[in-house]
Amino acid sequence: MGMIYKRGNVWWIKYHRHGKPYRETTRSTKEADAKRLLKRREGEISEGKLPGVYFDRVWFEDLAGDFLTDYRVNGKRSLDKAEAIIERHLRPFFAGIRATDITTAGVKKYIEHRQGEGAANATINRDLSALKRMFSLGAKCTPPKVAQVPYIPMLAEDNTRTGFFEHGQFLALRQALPEEYRPIITLAYKTGWRKSEILGLSWARVDIKEGTVRLEARETKNKDPRTVYLDEEGRNLLREQFQKRRLGCDLVFHRDGKRIRNFRKAWASACKATGLKDRILHDFRRTAIRNMVRAGVPERVAMTISGHKTRSVFERYNIVSPDDLKRAAASMERYFEAQLGTIPGTVGHFDLKQIVTKSDVSTCN
Repeated sequence: MGMIYKRGNVWWIKYHRHGKPYRETTRSTKEADAKRLLKRREGEISEGKLPGVYFDRVWFEDLAGDFLTDYRVNGKRSLDKAEAIIERHLRPFFAGIRATDITTAGVKKYIEHRQGEGAANATINRDLSALKRMFSLGAKCTPPKVAQVPYIPMLAEDNTRTGFFEHGQFLALRQALPEEYRPIITLAYKTGWRKSEILGLSWARVDIKEGTVRLEARETKNKDPRTVYLDEEGRNLLREQFQKRRLGCDLVFHRDGKRIRNFRKAWASACKATGLKDRILHDFRRTAIRNMVRAGVPERVAMTISGHKTRSVFERYNIVSPDDLKRAAASMERYFEAQLGTIPGTVGHFDLKQIVTKSDVSTCN
């Protein structure tokens, strides 16, 4: 049996679980509050549940620590981004708050706070996804650190990029870039690989004789290994880069023997010079996919080359251009002309009035 008692003006409760005594403050000066809390704790114990006092001892910092530990032990490459979300966004707002006090209402206040700072919905959703993951990991602990995962609403996003390069635009941009960056965007244009995958490509992953480049599972975002056979231009690209290799540097693309992290200034200058505004290197990913599909490459093969694991994401990148729509209209026109050519008494182009009879006109009226 449990009991209630006072310490000063505050009521406390005492109860047992598996023969071990537990004492808990009600933070209240009302005896009725102590009775209700004791009754709730005894009910939880009788149902085989952990008393709520366990969960009251878990703070935001505990969940955040487990979240980052999960990233580290699983070797996730986006650890730096996860740390930034915790330190810059979530911790300043939720620091010093018990996990049990982080409710849906509290999450909505956080959303309002971030929107007030001018954050985009997509950025806020990344924060919310991290918070949701923190609670999910807490619920899976043994014993669990949270009794339940609060409902965390996500915001509508409208940030899907649709940029791509026509072949002439690619050639113009490549010519406008410094020579050391041209092979990089050529490989991006042909394979649709991510920037990090291209800039991190080492000679150990290249077979010049076979004309292949490959990535190991640990080097890709979706943890799937990948091998791509290059065309003649791609093979020549590898041969030229091989002639430029540096002692002590195993990277295919480098700047004086050191890894290229980015080339934003050169990219911005080239885009400005060619009139290609608001373009990013990732647009080559969409471009490569579209080119492969239009060249007749089976979608499954195109997804393997570009590294897409789900068809939904692949379809999002399979951009339709104005020229595609024009070709579709022309194809439809040829189709209808062929159909009309099958009508008795008509061949190819014809005058529509020739096949409209008086009965048709009267019927229409």
